[in-house]
Amino acid sequence: MKRVIDYLLAAILVYVGFVILLFFFQRSLMYHPLDAHLDPKRFDLPEMSVIELVTEDGLKLQSWYKQAKQQQPTILFLHGNAGHIGYRSRKVKPLLSTGYGLLLLSYRGYGSNPGKPTEEGLYLDAKAALKYLQDQGIKPNSIVLYGESLGTGVAVETAQGRNLAGMILEAPFTSMADTASRHYPFMPVRKLLKDRYNSAEKIVTFQSPLLIIHGENDNIVPFELGRRLFDAANEPKRFLPLKHAGHNDVYEYGVANQVISFLKKITKNQVTN
Repeated sequence: MKRVIDYLLAAILVYVGFVILLFFFQRSLMYHPLDAHLDPKRFDLPEMSVIELVTEDGLKLQSWYKQAKQQQPTILFLHGNAGHIGYRSRKVKPLLSTGYGLLLLSYRGYGSNPGKPTEEGLYLDAKAALKYLQDQGIKPNSIVLYGESLGTGVAVETAQGRNLAGMILEAPFTSMADTASRHYPFMPVRKLLKDRYNSAEKIVTFQSPLLIIHGENDNIVPFELGRRLFDAANEPKRFLPLKHAGHNDVYEYGVANQVISFLKKITKNQVTN
């Protein structure tokens, strides 16, 4: 009996140890930035220029920007948790080729930018990017937010209270707690999380056109969470399920054409109205 009790106590101690480690290192598990000097020419985007954004808490962030042609909308691209903006060049190249404006935001702690990523920090970064576009004379109703994975949480927060042209969410989630609980089902993640990204609660305020893209074989952000977020959103909205796609390969399934079609529809509606 004593041996059983000893095993039980040992198991409890190991579990508590894992919980403590998860709490203190959770942001290392959530954010995976790469440190690099980023030049758009190195990533086949010579048409983009390096700009500097200044956040409300005083950070200077280098990002990439290209002005839209004529009356085309401008896309504020909010990338996922890993790598840096250079890795998104393949996704955005077709958009640039079609004449859309683009601001590829590089978050704090990513690339050569100062700071460390947190939920509130990334919200400030997106706010600075939006202010930059408005300083260029671009009105909110000519701006489309594009959120990728973790960036969908930043996009939904940024969209609140703004009359934007539209929003595109690739592999989104209802909340970070819902996502984390799928990966750590035996851990009390809902009580431990610092960065929550509660998108399902926020998306109900968004009234502009919405496109959600999700791979049905996504093993990072479960497909079901993207569908639930879509169900919580207002019309006009469209859900694009990709039967064979996972988390990082959606652009291998013709998504660029679907995104451009969505943007063209937005532009047409703006001209009509």
